[in-house]
Amino acid sequence: MQLLSHLNIGQQAIISAIEAEESLFHRLYALGFRVGKPLSIIRRANFNGPLQVRLGTTDVILRNAEAAHIRINTPKN
Repeated sequence: MQLLSHLNIGQQAIISAIEAEESLFHRLYALGFRVGKPLSIIRRANFNGPLQVRLGTTDVILRNAEAAHIRINTPKN
């Protein structure tokens, strides 16, 4: 298991856990982040800036600090 904040651009993964305080957990849930849901990183801003994450057909911008609370599994080839 690794953190979403460490995923490479274009790489696919599945959400395995969201480990955040209640308010952040509810915010991420409202944005569509759910255990078992596939996602990928579309873009990463310079200087440790936010990530553009694709969840199905929806793109969400997350700060690295928020992405660090989302654990993912990547498919093994």
